[in-house]
Amino acid sequence: MTRLSVITKSFAPDFELCAGLSRSVLEYSPDSVHHHIIVPRRDLKQFGRLAGPRTHVRCEAEFLPRSFVPVPLGYLTVNLARPLPPVRGWILQQVLKLAAAAASEDDVVLVVDSDVEFVREFNPAAFVRGGVVRFYRKPDEIDDRLPRHAIWHRSARALLGLPATEPPYADYVSSLIAVDPVIVRRMLSQVTAISDIPWPTMIAAQLQFSEWTLYGVFVDEAIGAPANAFCSDDPLCLPYWDETPLSLDNAARFLRDVRPTDVAAMISAKSRTPLAVRRAAFDEQRAAGRLPRTLAG
Repeated sequence: MTRLSVITKSFAPDFELCAGLSRSVLEYSPDSVHHHIIVPRRDLKQFGRLAGPRTHVRCEAEFLPRSFVPVPLGYLTVNLARPLPPVRGWILQQVLKLAAAAASEDDVVLVVDSDVEFVREFNPAAFVRGGVVRFYRKPDEIDDRLPRHAIWHRSARALLGLPATEPPYADYVSSLIAVDPVIVRRMLSQVTAISDIPWPTMIAAQLQFSEWTLYGVFVDEAIGAPANAFCSDDPLCLPYWDETPLSLDNAARFLRDVRPTDVAAMISAKSRTPLAVRRAAFDEQRAAGRLPRTLAG
């Protein structure tokens, strides 16, 4: 039987969002699927309210070297092995996702953020085909119009010891990512081998970095077939990335665009859409039958 787990990195400001995600994981996945929520030590008690037979609240410290020390009264971390620059929250979040995926003993891991909510049933078989984990890639999507994404590609290639190339690049970033823990472990070992520095320290020192660009470049160019044999440009998740808050009408209109293949939707936490609006919009769409439990076909 294929084993699948869901991993989420969260923290206190996103607790209510994560609670909604947690409920959706339990509602739409089979009993074999477990959800691992990783939070700072100071947030363990709050998130402990979500813990259950299939929901595991875990401390960040489980996945970080001892040299990573949180700064009191702030969401900043210092790596004593390389104190400057301090590890910014966004970079630390990516280190934790990679470490948790690498530590998994399951066949496939779905990595989703707190602002994602599942809207349809999903199961492990949908993410593994012939022993190969589903690989998200949109070819030739990144060019000079997306300079930050291009930097992520250059950073990934340098970390992996691959020669530089020119755009266009493939896009590997989505709100819902399936990864193979075995491949993640191989990738991180290569980062350590190339730099002769432990991978957490090497990645934490990056100023611009994307964990899924690193994974995508590694799968495509360091491994190749069969690791990328089960490839798709369908993200399976409808995203709202804008930073403008949604009204109830606009949120409902957004969710009407959920496609037959989507198993989840994401309204970015950065949009500051009120929690009540999110909940009402999802509930309204389900009540109207616009979000059937199972995928089309």
